[in-house]
Amino acid sequence: MTLWRNWAGNQRTSPAGSVVARSTEDVVDTVKAAARDGLRVKATGSGHSFTGIGVPDGIALAAPAEGGIRVDGMLATVPAGTTIRALNAALWDRGLALPNLGDIDAQTIAGAVATGTHGTGARHTGIAARIRGLELVLADGTVLACSASENPEVFHHARVGLGALGVVTALTLECVPAFRMRARETALPLAEVLEGLDELAAAHDHVEFYWFPHTDVAATKINDRTTAEGPVRGRVAEWVGDELLGNGAFELVCRAGALAPRVVPTLNRVLAGQMANAEYVDRSYRVFTSPRRVRFLEMEYAVPRAALGEAFAGLRAAAARHAPDVTFPVEVRVAAADDVPLSTASGRDSAYLAVHVHHTRPHEAYFGAVEAVMTALDGRPHWGKLHTRTAAQLASSYPEFGAFVALRDRLDPTGLFHNAHLERILGAPR
Repeated sequence: MTLWRNWAGNQRTSPAGSVVARSTEDVVDTVKAAARDGLRVKATGSGHSFTGIGVPDGIALAAPAEGGIRVDGMLATVPAGTTIRALNAALWDRGLALPNLGDIDAQTIAGAVATGTHGTGARHTGIAARIRGLELVLADGTVLACSASENPEVFHHARVGLGALGVVTALTLECVPAFRMRARETALPLAEVLEGLDELAAAHDHVEFYWFPHTDVAATKINDRTTAEGPVRGRVAEWVGDELLGNGAFELVCRAGALAPRVVPTLNRVLAGQMANAEYVDRSYRVFTSPRRVRFLEMEYAVPRAALGEAFAGLRAAAARHAPDVTFPVEVRVAAADDVPLSTASGRDSAYLAVHVHHTRPHEAYFGAVEAVMTALDGRPHWGKLHTRTAAQLASSYPEFGAFVALRDRLDPTGLFHNAHLERILGAPR
């Protein structure tokens, strides 16, 4: 059997079979055949989730990526298996862009929205809030077109559907005219950044910062839309920033920190200064995203925006106790509230705090201590990143959780699209 593994390597399985769908009809045939044979089906995306949400224990199905992108005004209809990298380039060629992105572009667009992928920006929502229509193959093989006016209940919930309602084969996204951004990356004292974060977030389009544990340094990244010309990030500078410092040297630093934890604070101070010292103007998607070749494990929680200070203080204390050799920075972002039921920003402005470790290092104590802080503040875990929450615990964090589960039970009563992880976070179909 062929071994399936996710990008980080912490999720592995041998599916009963694999299908690369080239059309919606291929997906329908696969779903019907799996149901007939008593197998489950899981759309696998690009395997960039750290949780088991995309682990196929039956048929591993790659959603269609062929057929091209159709544009109608500001609306772009995209095959579900299209990667964000390919989508960004195709939209730019048509004079369009997505207004907000995460920092990785390797995911399929359907996988990204299914797990609630978001970027940063106090006035900006995650990608799923830009969905205006989707095509969904149900457990009985029915192809359902969904929008605010057509099958609105399914559309309402399926925008962040966790892969539990069916197989998404196409998405229609509302875009904006293509735009360029000025990026300013600077290392600043952590106390200064924390004190002024609200003002920064209000004054700029996209603000985030990275804090290196055991230091008092924050590497800030501020991105603003611009029509002006500005400094160009040359190929050498891009290679040094993204490949040498961001990947090659960083891999060596991670391994050095594991061998000699006492030098980690010094290494982290050096990294913070080197990785946050740039200013340039480029296409929006090139500013939003960066290559990630150093493999890691990640946990991210969304807390109410007003709870950011308390959440960060608790995280910092947890890192002091449980992360003596961690060279990966903590990432802090903000986002606007949306109306997507299982979005981590559903109904509330949110702050996001993400912790990482090198994929070879233990994470349980560090992540567990941070998770305790976040759950005490009504934190919601990113669906694609490590956490220990169960359906009984998650239900109280989402006002429409019960409605989502009830819809899942109607659309997929036998759990054709389920796996062990989905049963933990949603409960078994009834």
